[in-house]
Amino acid sequence: MKTMKNLARLALATLTLSVTATSFAVEPVRIGFGISKTGELAPTAAGPLAAYELWRDQVNARGGLDVAGTKRPVEFVVYDDQSDGGKEAAIYEKLITDDKVDLLLSPWGSHNHFAIVGVLEKHGFPMVGSTASSQQIRSLKAKNIWFPTSAIPDKHGVEMARMLKEMGVKTAAVTTVQIGFPMENRKELLPALKEAGIKVVLDQQYAPGVKDMTGILADIKRLQPDAVISLSYPPDAILYMRGAREQDIKAPFQFLLVGPTAAFFSNMFGKNLDNIVTMGHWSPEKTDWPGAREFFDAYKAKTGETPDYLDAVLTYVSAQILEQAVAKAGLEKDALRKTISSETFSTINGPIRFNGVQNDVTPTMFLQFQNGDVQIIHPPEMATAKFQPKTQWEK
Repeated sequence: MKTMKNLARLALATLTLSVTATSFAVEPVRIGFGISKTGELAPTAAGPLAAYELWRDQVNARGGLDVAGTKRPVEFVVYDDQSDGGKEAAIYEKLITDDKVDLLLSPWGSHNHFAIVGVLEKHGFPMVGSTASSQQIRSLKAKNIWFPTSAIPDKHGVEMARMLKEMGVKTAAVTTVQIGFPMENRKELLPALKEAGIKVVLDQQYAPGVKDMTGILADIKRLQPDAVISLSYPPDAILYMRGAREQDIKAPFQFLLVGPTAAFFSNMFGKNLDNIVTMGHWSPEKTDWPGAREFFDAYKAKTGETPDYLDAVLTYVSAQILEQAVAKAGLEKDALRKTISSETFSTINGPIRFNGVQNDVTPTMFLQFQNGDVQIIHPPEMATAKFQPKTQWEK
């Protein structure tokens, strides 16, 4: 009996030591990022934040992040940038130097990505970008940031012009908010339209924070272009939608750069989003992209809303790439940088491989809202549906 008690004590002690050793062995991987939880960009950033959280929850449900063969739980360190790009560099400096996070995920928006490039380069800290594309960052030859998107402005402009020419568009009105990514798009789009033989009847810029686009939309209505290309950010995209409905803009092709794919946009505008074209290169209808439909369903189950077809997808894809890179390289920064720069990654947006900072595999695409769904309409070889002209607004 005494022997049995001793064996029981020994077993309990062994179990306690084992659990303690295991708890020390599986220290969490701390991953930091800044994002707009408050301020005017918060509704747009909500989708990317939910996508990050979905990825974290799925990884932890699988036993943790594979760090070169060892599973460790994921823990987020998140700061609110308050929709102020001027705060982003300080946030990432703090994450690296004070919080000493193991890995970084990216903020929302091209302007915020651009704000932290210097911090990443200073510390040699690799980060997979998400909701951004910038020729400026590409020209800096940054070594520690990469863009999964295929919507780089120079490619985007040329492909937009090609698509419009194939549609038979002869005239276009272009409006641009004076923020980095839209302005880069304008710079590339205008000569591409000219090369395609499309006459630009209006080229109007406006400041961020604009509160009224009535005058601009009145000019568009008067000029009656075949296409309206609004190089927007979410706040002014909202103004465009409201004003275009009120003034009954009848251009068959109406494009908004950033904003429409966010869930709040569909909630605000409902059927009026039908036949609006926007930037993006993903659809759950692409059955040859592994996990695309599963992501759609899981995101909807988590949030009660459909995912943002651009930003939520890009943030999830960036986390997938980081996950696969860490599985191969571990957390050592040089090894991680080399792996991200050279490997091909399997994602819900298909295979992705980087050439410099840029996704070298995914073609530039365009999305259109059709009967409440989002379809790829260009290029033809990737399309899930054909383009439908914008013929009416619901009052």
